[in-house]
Amino acid sequence: MKQTKWNDSWKFWVDKDSFALVWNIPEEAKEVTLPHDAMIIQPANPDSANGGNTGFRDGGVYTYVKMLYAPEEYRDRTVMLKFEGVYMNAFVYVNGQLAAKNPFGYSTFFVKLDNFLEYGKENEIRVYARAGAMPNSRWYSGAGIYRDVYLLESGLTYLVPEGVQAETEDADDKMAVVNIKTEIKNRKANTEKLVLETSIEDASGNVAARCNSTFVLMESEERKVSQRIVVPEPKLWSAETPDLYTIVSKIYNDSGKLLDENRSTFGIRTLKLDAKRGLRVNGKTIKLRGACVHSDSGLLGSATYDDAHFRQIKMLKEAGFNAIRISHNPAAPALLRACDTLGMYVMDETFDMWNRLKSHYDYGLYFNEWWESDVTAMVRKDYNCPSVILYSVGNEIPEIGTDHGAKLCHEISDKIKSLDNTRFTLASINGVFACGDKIDTIMQDVAADLNKAGKADDSINVNDFMTFMDGYMDEIVVHNAVTKGLEMACAATDIAGYNYMTARYEPDGKKYPDRVIVGSETYPPEIARNWELVEKLPHVIGDFTWTGWDYIGEAGVGIPAYNWGEGGFGATFPAQLAYCGDMDITGFRRPASYFRQIVFGLRKEPYIAVQNPYKYGQKLIKTPWVISDATSSWTFDGCEGKPVIVEVYAPGTETELLKNGVSVGKKPSGKEAGFRTLFETTYEEGTLTAIVYENGKEISRTELVSARGEQKLVLIPEDMPETNSDRQLYYIQVAICGDNNTVVTDCDQKIELSVEGGADVAGFGSGNPKSTYNYNESITETFGGRAMIILKKNGNGSSAKITVKAENGMTAETEIIL
Repeated sequence: MKQTKWNDSWKFWVDKDSFALVWNIPEEAKEVTLPHDAMIIQPANPDSANGGNTGFRDGGVYTYVKMLYAPEEYRDRTVMLKFEGVYMNAFVYVNGQLAAKNPFGYSTFFVKLDNFLEYGKENEIRVYARAGAMPNSRWYSGAGIYRDVYLLESGLTYLVPEGVQAETEDADDKMAVVNIKTEIKNRKANTEKLVLETSIEDASGNVAARCNSTFVLMESEERKVSQRIVVPEPKLWSAETPDLYTIVSKIYNDSGKLLDENRSTFGIRTLKLDAKRGLRVNGKTIKLRGACVHSDSGLLGSATYDDAHFRQIKMLKEAGFNAIRISHNPAAPALLRACDTLGMYVMDETFDMWNRLKSHYDYGLYFNEWWESDVTAMVRKDYNCPSVILYSVGNEIPEIGTDHGAKLCHEISDKIKSLDNTRFTLASINGVFACGDKIDTIMQDVAADLNKAGKADDSINVNDFMTFMDGYMDEIVVHNAVTKGLEMACAATDIAGYNYMTARYEPDGKKYPDRVIVGSETYPPEIARNWELVEKLPHVIGDFTWTGWDYIGEAGVGIPAYNWGEGGFGATFPAQLAYCGDMDITGFRRPASYFRQIVFGLRKEPYIAVQNPYKYGQKLIKTPWVISDATSSWTFDGCEGKPVIVEVYAPGTETELLKNGVSVGKKPSGKEAGFRTLFETTYEEGTLTAIVYENGKEISRTELVSARGEQKLVLIPEDMPETNSDRQLYYIQVAICGDNNTVVTDCDQKIELSVEGGADVAGFGSGNPKSTYNYNESITETFGGRAMIILKKNGNGSSAKITVKAENGMTAETEIIL
């Protein structure tokens, strides 16, 4: 089918009267271009009904209207709309009549228009996104039509959308066998004799293989035609070699007239799995260096752009990740395009809840009636994406360890297998949550065992569940009640997804010799311990940290604090971000990212981070997702001569720290030290140098320099990766630097932005988890000396002039070519 982006010229407003008898377009309606996050428009507020779940941001009932002119020739054509995601409870009306609805906010769905159109006239397409019942999500979901919309057109005999599916049956460097199944629909009241021509093109457009099939479709018949095609000397897809092919499908009638055509990218690759050789891609065992990521795009809210996701995946890959887990919902097609093109393995996830709700008004209200439809939508969307290798049937489902929950797990996994038997299934299981009715017993038993062994300390408080879990997670997850729950929960899937259950990796490999395990969600500080086990144990195929990229919502879970309410589980407004990502929401790499890269063995140079000297000696309140409060800075005004703790992440066997050329000392590093070595010294402006030794021989070094001299504002336009579509977004870094070009991290400024020319501001802000400015304002404050500008082309010119002014008088300007 001909597919055209249908994002322009929508009218948008917040609906105030669902019982309005006259459906007009109010004067306050604004013209918007999709994708559009209606929820990010309003600033966070302390009285939010969603609370910290969504970063103190509320949803509403949002209305979108666009007119579609239907010419007379549409009578003999097939016309549809494709919505890649509307959050949530989407109702689509055509000329005032309900044409489709979809409660899940993350599924692609299609709206057939033929029975509703008035030909030769303008037709009103009206979409309601009903996200006003709160809370409905545990994280920031955004709201509205936040993904792309397409208009699909074809004749009465056509290729069904998402109906061309390629399966690699066998492949090596000499030959690949690809089975391509093509769904074709005949809406005519008579039979059609047809020819299906299928070509496989390589990245240069050369035809690598071609196959023709002749068949007859009966009146109103829909059929799936299978073609087994041999591709000589294929280029196999993997995260390291992301080579893609394109299937070009054409159907002709018996007179040779072209009736419809379709292009679909795919990759040729094979997957194998067992507990002795692990996960194999194209016959090669791989370990997943994984990051969990939520669906928002930082300063853009939930609005989904190819540019944003290509940038995100490029940066995650450069930081050492080769896999992401979409948490906890089906991935956006734009994100999968980035993963396919750049090379990133994907675990796509169905749901965060089944029949037991986690928020008062979440998808659990609709699950029983809709899960099969939404699972089908996810698999059809993913089928030709070589990046997708795993399907998760759910995240931390409380009922999964019960009889009926285990049955439902089997049904969802079975449904996926009926649609796609080429990939592997798992459930991302929190063992404690899976046996929730036994939590009190588990805690009492663990406390008693600790007391008996003389390991108890003053922190044991069985009435404070989260604190207890923090201190004794290893003891909790190996409890017999968890073991029994896992036996039920893991029976139906190919892989056992373990959330925060590292202590079970080794013993479960012995007790269940055919169980394949993946660390589907893990604590960032435990990466050294986790990765050692991943490398050691063939049945453990990877680790997915929580999280690779920071996100809006679950406010404060990763914010280090010194007073109750500043961060952690008790974080209060204005905390808006989780702040537990290796990358902050602007894409700036935080210390944990470099720590992980060194643990993975992908970085030889050490990395220096410094704990906050202004808080030296105070007790840090932190959750299990926090390593420390360290930042990579050696600029602390007013701290001269005061004590400070320096963290050095390093490989090798020994690390030496120098301060202004004088040795602070040498200490063990690498695996023996958990790749993290601490030095205590005093602050002096100048240079810290970390030197790494391997058995006495220097192998690498790095420096951390204080910012000096007169401050200046610096604007740095980013180089963006190429996408498969026209570029829309432009990212410009903002930094306050000294005259030595080192970022001044301890003197943040309020800054004001103005833009002239062919772009508008799409997002403006920083990685500050407690920002008091909304991301669509022209004012923000730097955080750690940094901020980010995101511009979107508006069609009013070929360049844009950007000016940023700081409250202390500093000014910076730059111009970008669009």
